[in-house]
Amino acid sequence: MSLTVDAIGTEGREAERAPASRVVALDAFRGLAVLGMLLVNNAALDTATPAQMMHAAWNGGVHLADLVFPWFLLAVGVAIPYARAAQKARGAAWWRVGAKVLWRSAMLVALGWLVDSSLAHRPVFGLGVLQLIGLAYLLASLLYGLPLTGRLAAAGALLAGHWALLRFLPVPGVGAGVVLEKANAVLYLNEVYLRPLHLQGLISVAPTAALVLLGTAVGDLLRRDAISGRRKLLALVAIGLLLAALGYLWGLDLPFSKALWTSSYILLAAGLGCLTLALWYALLDLAGWRAIGYPMAVFGSNAIFAYVVPILVKVYILQSWTWSATDGSPLPLQQAYLQSLRTELGMVAGGWLYTLSYVLFWWLVLAYLHRKRIFLRV
Repeated sequence: MSLTVDAIGTEGREAERAPASRVVALDAFRGLAVLGMLLVNNAALDTATPAQMMHAAWNGGVHLADLVFPWFLLAVGVAIPYARAAQKARGAAWWRVGAKVLWRSAMLVALGWLVDSSLAHRPVFGLGVLQLIGLAYLLASLLYGLPLTGRLAAAGALLAGHWALLRFLPVPGVGAGVVLEKANAVLYLNEVYLRPLHLQGLISVAPTAALVLLGTAVGDLLRRDAISGRRKLLALVAIGLLLAALGYLWGLDLPFSKALWTSSYILLAAGLGCLTLALWYALLDLAGWRAIGYPMAVFGSNAIFAYVVPILVKVYILQSWTWSATDGSPLPLQQAYLQSLRTELGMVAGGWLYTLSYVLFWWLVLAYLHRKRIFLRV
């Protein structure tokens, strides 16, 4: 890693040297996704956790917790046209662009292995959050050379192919077309064929890359200086409503599922993400109320850092270092802090203060990096 721009988290910053104007809303939108990840990953409310901070149960619809990851992927896609425009403005050779994409993807996969291995306290070489981001980014970046219609067709083909796999591939002892939480074609392929190769989750690259490709179409729209801001806003809203409606209709046939990354879930999340991005665009870029987006922009400015480092600090410090309890017994720092808050304030208030104070601490760290213009690049 180097001290410059976070290639995935803030790839759009490269566009500061590109001809098109920057869109402040993208930083805020990305930051909102990062904030959601921090809240969900550090909730300490047990049974009092609000339903929207937990992933929805099977066939339980879509909660806010289910949207933060796809929204981050959407933001990755929106940023790609800005980065490519900056690279073109610098006269970068095609092979340098390709090498940079491969390097970023490889680093994300490696960071994902580090995070997963740290959490498991043993070597883990599967496909987790960061690995999926890296591979989806790689596939979408390779397809970005296609014209807009080609990219949209590719996204549609990836989603349709994933749907067809779930609908038509027969599963031994179950049959074809069965899409249940514990019985479906993707789960079968993961467990029987991909897990032995440490590649479980590889099938999910198809729908997530489709989501990133949809993001590139949004990025193309926002970069077009010939279109007025008002028309861009209306287009964003129209795209969001269309994608959400398509996702809802597809959901009548195929359940929303983050675990499977079903096509209905992808389209619904993309649509809601476009509508949220449109709101930020209206407030920050059109109305000029940029101050209200600053807290989110801080989270978005070092997005990969904001995801990776809090996890590593929790594993290697908060859960490993100990503090003596009142009876003299050693407690991990995390447990000691949470227990003291719950003792003083109660289960719910103490749990909320733990979560919010942890998020605030990292916001302050990120705000310092933002102020010093330090952006950690993959």
